[in-house]
Amino acid sequence: MTTSIYIRQEKQEDRSYVFKIIEAAFKNMEYTDHQEQFLVERLRKSQAFIPELSLVAVLEETVVGYILLSKIKIKNAITEYNSLAVAPVAVLPEYQNRGIGGLLLKAAHERAKELGFKSAVLLGHAVYYPKFGYKQASTFNIKLPFEVPLENCMAIELVENGLRGVTGTVQYPAEFFG
Repeated sequence: MTTSIYIRQEKQEDRSYVFKIIEAAFKNMEYTDHQEQFLVERLRKSQAFIPELSLVAVLEETVVGYILLSKIKIKNAITEYNSLAVAPVAVLPEYQNRGIGGLLLKAAHERAKELGFKSAVLLGHAVYYPKFGYKQASTFNIKLPFEVPLENCMAIELVENGLRGVTGTVQYPAEFFG
């Protein structure tokens, strides 16, 4: 199934369809505010937005999935570090469980490395994301700025030792909070 899927940068004309994909993908999810599609719209207008990391999955000329990585900081009392937030990863429900989310993640990771980013952080499914190299953020001494179960707060080193010496709390752009 995934052989005819390709990943490309989102185009302006994809945006209304991406909105519907995100809305559909999160519609029946339990732990969500069902506002992810509005988050993406806010992030596109922000300094945190990186067009090269706003990607769609295309199957037979139809956009069926989406991923966005945007700029964040990891800050402690002394230093702040650049990183990325993975939010959201969305696949139309009828195309889920076919490896499309994984293709989006891998492509986004590769493009992020090419752009010089060393790490990414996400809040997500505790069983799904470790398949792609994510570990509990607490293993890197990284925290989120709000209360969530530790197993759902994850980070990945996009390059070897990409989080070596990085500790602190994730500072999301204001757009994450509405």
